[in-house]
Amino acid sequence: MAEETPSLISLCMDALTQQLLRPFDDLLLPSIYHLPSHLLNTFIARLPPFALRIFQQHLPFDEDGFSLDHSTNKRKRAGDWNLNSAWQRLFHRRWPQRVQPIQPTDWQQIYWEMHLQDCLDEAAEVALLPSFNGYIGDIQISESTLKHIGFVGDTSPSTCGHSKLSYHCRQFGSYASCLRLQNVLCTAEASVLLQECKLQSLILRCIRSKEQIDGLCKLLAQHSRTLTSLVFVHCTFSTDFINAIFGSFVIEGVQKHGIQHLSIISSSFLEPCAVSLPSGLVSFLSSGRSLCSLKLSDNHHGRTFAKDLLVTLLNLSSSLSVLDLSDNKIAGWLSDFNRRFLSDSHLCFGSGKSLKMLRVLTLRENNLGKDDAESLRYALEHLPNLEELDISENSIEDEGIRNLIPYLVGASETCHPIKCLKLDNCDLSSFGVNHLLHVLSSFKGPLKSLSIADNYLGSQVTEALGKFFSTPIEVLDIAGIGLGSEGFQELQNLTKEELKLVKINISKNRGGIETAKFLSKLFSLAPQLVEVNAACNLMPMESLAIVCSALKCAKGKVQHVDLTGHIWDYKPEHISLCTEFLHNELPILILPSSSISAAPHDHDP
Repeated sequence: MAEETPSLISLCMDALTQQLLRPFDDLLLPSIYHLPSHLLNTFIARLPPFALRIFQQHLPFDEDGFSLDHSTNKRKRAGDWNLNSAWQRLFHRRWPQRVQPIQPTDWQQIYWEMHLQDCLDEAAEVALLPSFNGYIGDIQISESTLKHIGFVGDTSPSTCGHSKLSYHCRQFGSYASCLRLQNVLCTAEASVLLQECKLQSLILRCIRSKEQIDGLCKLLAQHSRTLTSLVFVHCTFSTDFINAIFGSFVIEGVQKHGIQHLSIISSSFLEPCAVSLPSGLVSFLSSGRSLCSLKLSDNHHGRTFAKDLLVTLLNLSSSLSVLDLSDNKIAGWLSDFNRRFLSDSHLCFGSGKSLKMLRVLTLRENNLGKDDAESLRYALEHLPNLEELDISENSIEDEGIRNLIPYLVGASETCHPIKCLKLDNCDLSSFGVNHLLHVLSSFKGPLKSLSIADNYLGSQVTEALGKFFSTPIEVLDIAGIGLGSEGFQELQNLTKEELKLVKINISKNRGGIETAKFLSKLFSLAPQLVEVNAACNLMPMESLAIVCSALKCAKGKVQHVDLTGHIWDYKPEHISLCTEFLHNELPILILPSSSISAAPHDHDP
């Protein structure tokens, strides 16, 4: 079929677009703004990102955000130009896989921030090469990236500097509030390249040398008044490095910062800061009245470090709401906290307000045992606002659970009860979990989320689970607890009332076809159910028909059902069963990977 001949209007619009990508005279844009509305809207929809930015920058808006529509002689609001929608289309066209969890109000801002991040990532790859020796700002941006914003052929001559990283930093830095930097970009030059940015969030990766620390410190000092979130990943810290980094926030001789979120993840702390809390970090924590989230995860911290941190946090004036110390080795860090200690020690939870406001405490995988659980119980009694507790991957055993139950019961009777409890892989038995579920089922302040995954419990917990289902529980993770087909069958018989469940994970329980039958019962009794994970349950092929039939009859809001991890021999009728189940144009049923080859593509006849 011959290509359709472009219309005269299309050719004119293409020519105008090319003019916007080059230096142009002052009469061009006013002429474009005088176009009739229907032509102007068509023109906007055709513009590449750089040209659309030029068009938007020079729009003749008054102080109230109005512009004169010359075709009607009426004033138009800025929003009537559909510019934000145009930016949204451009974003999804370039990054179709990058789903935004929160829809931005300014799509142009997020577009150029993402573009600048891509340019920085490209530059980091070049700067990492052993052969690289030069200025980071002179690194050439790839043609594919330049084409995305409209620089094609002779519209992006290297003589004009369009292809250099420095050009993109100058042009689009003002849009960037959140950036991610590799270590090779943390040089003295970085503060110059990113001086147009108004950084609020900064993620640093693999910072290890003094040169990188020095460059980073200049950048932090430059943006110390705007930064609210700071994340370090795979970095190496000495005491001097820590002191230098957090000393960068000294303003006019006073260390005062507005950091709200600080994370140090999967990093190495060298002696002596590996053992005790560095003074620079202590000063930083003590001077941050805005600090509300602190994450020190997978850094090989020991019990002495954790105890020093606790002492510091007890005396903070900030209202810390999230504390994450997961994946460290801090067994025994609370050994001093018992009834006698809390009654006569100078170290008292009442001395500062910081931990009194704590809402989320994560102590996942810290080598904690049953004795640590007992010490934790006394400490938790002094955290009146705690809502989420994660002590998964710690071998606290049944005795540890028994030690914590008095706290859980007491918390349930307050105005701020625990809402989320995670006990994955804690070496619990069916005896200990039955006792826990019995207690939780009678809570005055109902639990909203519980995880007891990867504790081998067997079908002996089904009776207690059946009773617990009737509570207002919304999120339940019972993956890998060994229910088997017998356990799922018993749960079907025990589940008779309407449930409040929103999400449930029943994967890795070897339930066979009884898993599908249980899902059928679940869909009919849980009208608020949104997400189900039923993967790896030895379900036979005929289970798919049972699940599909249940989905047809369900009156709920199911959006995602994971059935992966099964070996199924697909036939066309099996695939056609699933095509009608969609949410936001995406399949609700997630099938085993072998279904990909059997499923027809969109362009197949």
